[in-house]
Amino acid sequence: MAPTAAANPVLRLHNTLTKRVEEFVATDPSHVTFYSCGPTVYDDAHIGNFRSFLAADVLRRFLESPLCSVKDAAGAVHAGPRQVTHVMNITDVGHMTDDAEGGESGEDRMAVAGRRLLEAKKAGTLPAGVEVNPGDPYQIARFYEARFREDSRALGLKVILDGDKDPSRTPRATESIAGMIAVIARLFERGHAYLVGEPGERVVYFDVKSFPGYGALSGNTLDALKEGEGGRVQATHQSQKRNPADFLLWKEDSTHIMKWESPWGTGYPGWHIECTAMSVSRLRAREGTLTPEALSRLALDTREPIIDVHSGGEDNIFPHHECEIAQSCGAFGTPGHDAQVFARMWFHPRFLLVEGTKMSKSKGNFFTARDLFAKGVQAGALRLELIRTHYRANANFTMQGLEDCQRMIDRWRRVVDAHPADGAADAAALREHPLCREVAIALSEDLNVSQAVAAVNAWLNGLGTPTREDADALRVVDGVFGVLGLPRAQSTQTEIGVFAPGVTPDAKVEELLRARRDARAKKDFAASDKIRDELAAMGFAIKDMAGGKVEVRRG
Repeated sequence: MAPTAAANPVLRLHNTLTKRVEEFVATDPSHVTFYSCGPTVYDDAHIGNFRSFLAADVLRRFLESPLCSVKDAAGAVHAGPRQVTHVMNITDVGHMTDDAEGGESGEDRMAVAGRRLLEAKKAGTLPAGVEVNPGDPYQIARFYEARFREDSRALGLKVILDGDKDPSRTPRATESIAGMIAVIARLFERGHAYLVGEPGERVVYFDVKSFPGYGALSGNTLDALKEGEGGRVQATHQSQKRNPADFLLWKEDSTHIMKWESPWGTGYPGWHIECTAMSVSRLRAREGTLTPEALSRLALDTREPIIDVHSGGEDNIFPHHECEIAQSCGAFGTPGHDAQVFARMWFHPRFLLVEGTKMSKSKGNFFTARDLFAKGVQAGALRLELIRTHYRANANFTMQGLEDCQRMIDRWRRVVDAHPADGAADAAALREHPLCREVAIALSEDLNVSQAVAAVNAWLNGLGTPTREDADALRVVDGVFGVLGLPRAQSTQTEIGVFAPGVTPDAKVEELLRARRDARAKKDFAASDKIRDELAAMGFAIKDMAGGKVEVRRG
């Protein structure tokens, strides 16, 4: 592809593999390939999970934007917009409760989810209308996957919207077993895998000494792992391994909750192998998906990576992504290829704090997206609160921050509402708009969303009456932020109550509100306070409004 004139600086991004901020280079600057490690669907995704997913979504949106310029391998600059093929896996098997010990310790997280759902079913706390068999891992996975997809759509996660139209964009591990078996067979052929144990209890491991680049991503060298740094190695699990850091590819276990036939016995795959099979089969093909047979024959004869950029939370760096690099390069690389033969750029957002502390159910500061939606939080405000801190800094989620984000969004919307989109905007010309220039500069320097948001607010502070060009420029910027296009939740009004977005009018609540109104009319404030306390015990917070109505939110 010929280079294009670029009005904006070239995107520079921190690469976990090289430990530095560097220019974003794409094999094909008109078509970027992107893989994100997705959820393990054994529970609802919490807001810390979504912080990582949304950071990747912002990067993907910026890569697609006319404001983003990247380089090709020859150093030529190419301006956006461009196509991004983005794939995110759905893990529904093989992710064990102790994923540090080579991937084989503990129990499958789907079994844990089954017990939790069984307890909820017995207690009558499953959501209304939900029918799920806690003993069927496939039903469990589909239940939580559907909830994840619903929350993701609400938050504007584009890869999930892609997956609704093209399921190959969001592949499931359980539907990719043949590809995993093909990759493992390839690793045997190339001397990277070995089998141990007696029939019925056999295990396939990856031999980390066969891949000299092991440790390049995380810094966990084999010498450090031998010394047990970080508690990663325990002697009780090492008796059959050639090296303490060797990790699971396949485990023969006919009693496992989910199992498949393989050349190494009936069992299940390790957690790490799934991402190699799914990312390579979908992104090497670019369009469509490689068959297991094609995957087993794939060999790379150039130094161009399969994937331009690979993302995941910082907890994925080790062991998951380190192991993913080793097995991917081992299966498909050629001698002399380094770790970048698999993915050129590695993108890892930091953890999320809540009100300044680590998120914890015991502390009462553990939230899922749907928890907050039920409290009346609008999706746009939640999205902005989760993306507005630089992705390489620990974000601090606060309720005050949510309110601040909602006010920002309301202010931004007044500009775009003044001039509704008419389809005539010239995206290339808008690169020269002062707002677009400032935002492009911020985002091009290691995706600095915090600086970009500040640039929008500073621009608005000096803006008089917005023109159509101003509104169009803000829409281009929001193509990256992704907040203004999200549905605006509406309150529901009844004779006495104004039920906040996400709160369904309830006959019992209305009855109590009327009783409280009557008590207040009689100046029986003790009775009024007692009813307020009763509503609070039911999970509702109320606030008196002008005109005599009462706002009802989740407490």
